[in-house]
Amino acid sequence: MKRFLLVIMAALFLVGLSGCLFSTEEESRYHAYYLNKEKTKIIEENYTPESLDTEDLIIEFIELIHIDAESVEYQKPLPQHVRVVSYNYDGNQLSLYFNEAYATMGVAEEVLCRAAIVRTMVQIPRVTCVSFYIGDTPLTDQRGNVVGLMTNESFVENPGEQINSIQTASINLYFSNSTGDGLVMTTEEVSYISNISMEKLVMEHLLEGPHEEGMIAAIPSGTKLVSVATTNGTCYVNLDEGFLNQVYEVQEPIVIYSIVDSLSEIPGVARVQISVNGNTAGIYRDTFALDTLYERNLDYVVSGETIGTEIKESEEPFE
Repeated sequence: MKRFLLVIMAALFLVGLSGCLFSTEEESRYHAYYLNKEKTKIIEENYTPESLDTEDLIIEFIELIHIDAESVEYQKPLPQHVRVVSYNYDGNQLSLYFNEAYATMGVAEEVLCRAAIVRTMVQIPRVTCVSFYIGDTPLTDQRGNVVGLMTNESFVENPGEQINSIQTASINLYFSNSTGDGLVMTTEEVSYISNISMEKLVMEHLLEGPHEEGMIAAIPSGTKLVSVATTNGTCYVNLDEGFLNQVYEVQEPIVIYSIVDSLSEIPGVARVQISVNGNTAGIYRDTFALDTLYERNLDYVVSGETIGTEIKESEEPFE
C-alpha cells in the first residue's frame, strides 16, 4: 500500500511539473518588443496576453505598441505622436493604418519601429504578414518603392541575423564631378543596420547618389545591387542589367573607379570585380573587361576636391 501511494504521489508530481513547464512555455510564446532609450536597438520581453482569438489579440497588441514600457531603459516602438488609427484583417494578412506623423520618423528609427511591430503582430495565430499604410497610402522606402507585405523574414539582413540595432560609421565615397571626367571623394557619416556588410552599405550609398552640389552619380540611374561580398581580398559586386545603360556624360573609367575606389576604402578589400547578373563575360562599354580584377586607382580623382557631408541614415533592405 505504501509503495502504491508513493507511485501515485510521484505520478501526480510529474503531472504537476509537466503542467508548470507547459504553462511556462505558453507564457513565453509571446513577446513584447521595445526600443532601448537611445532608439538604436530592439529589446524583447516575455508577454502574457489576456486575449485568445485572433481579432482580440490584434486589438490587444495594437494597444500594446502604444503603451509605455515599465522599465525606464525601454521605449515603446511608436513615438508619442505616432498612432495606429485603424486596421484591416483579411485572412492571414493584417494591414495597419498610421497617422501622418509616421512619416516624420528618421529612417533608422523607422526600420527598428517597423521590425518591432511586425514581430509583435506575426506572433498572432493566423497572422502571417503585415502591411503598413500612412493614411490610405502604402508605406514606401526612401527610394520611393512600396514596402509591401512584411514577415519576420523581411527583417533578416544576413542568414540567421535579424535586424536588431543601429550603428554609425564614416564611409568614403567617390562620385563623378559635374562634368563626368573626374572623381570627387566625399566622406559621409551614416547610421545603418548593424548586420549589413560595409560593402553593401557603400554600394547602396553609391547607387543612391550624392547629396552635395558639384557631384553626380557615376553609376547609371536605375541600377540595382544584386549582391556584394568579399573573399580573400577580392570584392565581388553583382549589379543588374541597369548597369549596362549608357550614360555618356560620365566617362567609362569614372563609372568603374567610382565603384572600385569606394569599395577599396574598406579594410580588407584589395581588388574589385564587377559582374552583371552574375555574368563576367564581355566588356563594359568599349574598354573595361568585366572579368578583370580592378585595384584602387586615384589618378581620376580631381585634385583638391573633397567634400564632407552631414549624417545620413540608411534603411537597407530587406525588400
